[in-house]
Amino acid sequence: MSILTIVLIVFVAFLAGMEGILDEFQFHQPLVACTLIGLVSGHLPEGIILGGSLQMIALGWANVGAAVAPDAALASVASSIIMVLALDGGSTNSTDAINTAIALAVPLSVAGLFLTMICRTLAIPIVHAMDSAAEAGNFAAIDLWQIIAIAMQGVRIAIPAAVLCFVPAEIVTNALNMMPAWLSGGMAVGGGMIAAVGYAMVINMMATTETWPFFALGFVLAAIGELTLIALGVIGVALALIYLGLKDLAQNSGGGGTGDPLGAILDDYE
Repeated sequence: MSILTIVLIVFVAFLAGMEGILDEFQFHQPLVACTLIGLVSGHLPEGIILGGSLQMIALGWANVGAAVAPDAALASVASSIIMVLALDGGSTNSTDAINTAIALAVPLSVAGLFLTMICRTLAIPIVHAMDSAAEAGNFAAIDLWQIIAIAMQGVRIAIPAAVLCFVPAEIVTNALNMMPAWLSGGMAVGGGMIAAVGYAMVINMMATTETWPFFALGFVLAAIGELTLIALGVIGVALALIYLGLKDLAQNSGGGGTGDPLGAILDDYE
């Protein structure tokens, strides 16, 4: 791995760490972070596949009250680097490298919670310093402490990423090749199950009487072999627009409180 590639990967990791707090440009999302690391490392297709797989897991991760979700930024960046090292070693195929990276993502995300706890602990005196600057009317100091606090979150991911980049690719590929077939196969199955669990968590939060028909319709349409993912996406967007249009029509016609747009419209015609 060249020095330029390492610098670019660390830069992406820094952005991902900051976005884990800012949530503005979504660099910490697996689909974005893995794709960018795949782009700068020359493994763009593998990065997109890994990011798409991990995104299904991260869909169910959310901070609720005092409960902090697993660290998607560290999971995305670290698993991408491990995949790149395995591919650069040349002694493993892309499927095995991606499956291994997916299986390692969840333990890495849990480990990232420890780094998050350290950064948030260090942020306590920074908050007090910003309070003192606010009392003194020193707005420049407030801005400076804000930048320092956000940069600290970026360094939280950039340092582990830099350390992983200097691990020889041969060590990673040799470790993968030493895995017995039952272990590598189990990790592949486990990675697929993790993605299913993440999607199930999202369904559990979003499931309502109104959305279940669309969920069932998606399975029916997915069984049609001629439909591509793009076609399914277009159908999904069209159904969403139709539903929103019917909902607005129901509300404008005085049936907005029923929660059933189609039922409200039919009631108006009866």
